[in-house]
Amino acid sequence: MMYHESLSNYMENMFALVQYHNWSLGDIENMIPWEKQTYIKMLQNFIEKRNLEYEQAKNG
Repeated sequence: MMYHESLSNYMENMFALVQYHNWSLGDIENMIPWEKQTYIKMLQNFIEKRNLEYEQAKNG
């Protein structure tokens, strides 16, 4: 775990990677720290884009 990351943030990120990528916790824990952060950022971007598309479809 990165020392600047809160425990709750760490748990949320791990949960998201397991849920959206179907990876095991062991696979995620064995990633290089920058690799894990890259996947987390990509996942955040994906979710934001999906939410925006959903809102646009809902509104018009």
